Amino acid sequence: MIIGKDVRLRAMERSDLPLFVRWFADPEVCEFLTAHSLYSLDLEETWFENMRKGPIEEHPMMIEIKVGGGWQPIGDIGLIDINWVDRQAEVGVMIGEKPYWNKGYGTQAMSLLLQYAFDMVNLNRVFLRVYEPNLRGIRSYSKAGFIKEGCLRNAKYLNGNYVNMWIMGILKSEWQQVKE
Repeated sequence: MIIGKDVRLRAMERSDLPLFVRWFADPEVCEFLTAHSLYSLDLEETWFENMRKGPIEEHPMMIEIKVGGGWQPIGDIGLIDINWVDRQAEVGVMIGEKPYWNKGYGTQAMSLLLQYAFDMVNLNRVFLRVYEPNLRGIRSYSKAGFIKEGCLRNAKYLNGNYVNMWIMGILKSEWQQVKE
């Protein structure tokens, strides 16, 4: 478990899967995700079993926030396709509980994941893909220290239009400056 001020990251459990079914059923939650299909509990369970067979460093983590005296799951975050030779990975994040959008929890979760990626997994670079209209995401990633590295023009058909996809990244040396 990785614990921050108001946010913690913990291992995903099978009991979390109904949350994902609910989150993925909400078009607003999925608008800027690569997943656009409805997922049944059965499909989520199959995904969960397949995910558990992969490297533990790539297992997604639940994002939880302090609520009263306990913790409430609000989304997930994780490293994707770790390249051990080049010491880099992509990151994916989702805040599925809309009442907690725009409260800084995603930025805090990303900071905790970067701590894990750079200090524990010993990566040198973490990157992500974000669609240009996702201003909330771009703002959050920038606050966590990511910079725009490039643009894939018209890379996504979204809501009836082609939109650009930004590649944003952060190096370990840059993250060490951001965290100080």
